[in-house]
Amino acid sequence: MAPLRKLTSEGSSTGSISGSSDHIDVEDLPLDHDRPTKRRRTSSESVQPHSVDTDLKKVKHVKTAEATISRIKPKQAAETLPAKVEKASITEEDASVPESILASTAVDETATFSTLSVDPWLVASLSTMAIKTPTMVQKSSIPPILAGRDCIAGSRTGSGKTVAFAVPILQTWARDPSGIYAVVLTPTRELALQLLEQFQAIGSSQGIKCVLITGGADMRAQALDLARRPHIVIATPGRLADHIETSGADTIAGLKRAKYVVLDEADRLLAAGKGSMLPAVQTCLSALPPPSARQTLLFTATLTPEVSALQDLPRPASNPPIFTVNLNASALTLPPTLKQTYQLVNTLHREKYLHILLLTPLNLPKQTIIFANRTSTANLLERLLRLLGHRVTALHSALPQPERTANLSRFRAGAARILVSTDLASRGLDIPAVQLVVNYDLPRNPDDYIHRCGRTARAGRGGLVVNLVGQRDVDVVKAIEERVGREMEAFEEEGVSIEGRVVRDAVGVVGEKKREAMLGIEEGRDVKGNRVRKKG
Repeated sequence: MAPLRKLTSEGSSTGSISGSSDHIDVEDLPLDHDRPTKRRRTSSESVQPHSVDTDLKKVKHVKTAEATISRIKPKQAAETLPAKVEKASITEEDASVPESILASTAVDETATFSTLSVDPWLVASLSTMAIKTPTMVQKSSIPPILAGRDCIAGSRTGSGKTVAFAVPILQTWARDPSGIYAVVLTPTRELALQLLEQFQAIGSSQGIKCVLITGGADMRAQALDLARRPHIVIATPGRLADHIETSGADTIAGLKRAKYVVLDEADRLLAAGKGSMLPAVQTCLSALPPPSARQTLLFTATLTPEVSALQDLPRPASNPPIFTVNLNASALTLPPTLKQTYQLVNTLHREKYLHILLLTPLNLPKQTIIFANRTSTANLLERLLRLLGHRVTALHSALPQPERTANLSRFRAGAARILVSTDLASRGLDIPAVQLVVNYDLPRNPDDYIHRCGRTARAGRGGLVVNLVGQRDVDVVKAIEERVGREMEAFEEEGVSIEGRVVRDAVGVVGEKKREAMLGIEEGRDVKGNRVRKKG
């Protein structure tokens, strides 16, 4: 089958690990960044071919590291050291990552958690979670963090970054249990919940106490939880900032004792522009120990200039050198075990193609995430697929937090086979059972496409992506293919004619159920058909 670009008439770098004498001080990040490019969320039907190239150039615009550094106010110090760079070469390929993202480092390729100086109780705990061999980012990050160094780590999605910072934090905590020992900031409630579960799972044998501080939950209950001095605080910046601004001195005093501060998905936390979390992040950092009195760990799948620039800030000579792990994180890549395909569709019948694709013999048993660009589209698809007999749930910003949490738990547990989501679930969420990702709408930003695809084919497992491509999507596909360096293949399954099944099995029933789903939305009913009572 010819690649998609031929169906129309119109036409790796190596990572690095380095050290410098600087100490991370994200408190000095300014708020006067250049005005960011706005990215519009549109359905695939609204994509105009003549404007795609211009829009992609806008959303792919990245400021240079030099410009970013010039806007970072260096923290004054009596004595500073010049930057140091530690380099060594490797010749063996790590079994857990492709050759294209191997870093130049002195890391032992045969290292185990034990040889990384991880305590036996942690090795045993990881083993019970089927984590027996450290990934490259874990091999690279755990030793310097245990040695007391600040760390900036960039590694592709699904590479085990959470374990890379959770293990050293739990190891040092277990030797000196105290009040609030670590504060972990992450951009979304779903990521915060996932981090909570992983910390609890790894540290359960030692009685670790973790607390979740996110929006959508009762502020008073959270304040009481903070007052009880949990060991690990996992929070979204906005809600923790609310507590800092409204709570008493006792809460602030507890936060001031933290030994570790972690910024997970640091590129999003430090990004400027509309909806920026920087003000809230700075409020949080103002209530935490100064950089000289804590270890600061930044982990991200995208090592942006804003994040990288932090290593160049001058710091006191007494501080341990910062350690930077860059496993080709400056250039997002697709997992090597991922197969990306496309299915040509008639835009007016997109839902019918989706329904048939989900029912093919090979796709039917697969745990699946369907991505839509708009909340309204995700809402309609969940209702439609439910009426068509699929075990489906949804995750998007229009849902209240308790429902979002419950839906994600259902999907993780396998009670729902299909999760319909916006880009809310495109980054960070680790659900190993996901084998299929369907882009009902193609994202306008190719980097968002890479993040969506990263929900499958994680940690060396296989995965399939099917992109529904209409006539107006072809230019977007070309931009994505250019960005990822790989062409999409036509979706094929032996003995299955998608077009034939659409005509035979979907045209009538899907159209009828779609009208029923739209009527339910108009009448204010929930996904189960119950009328929702309006508050007030």
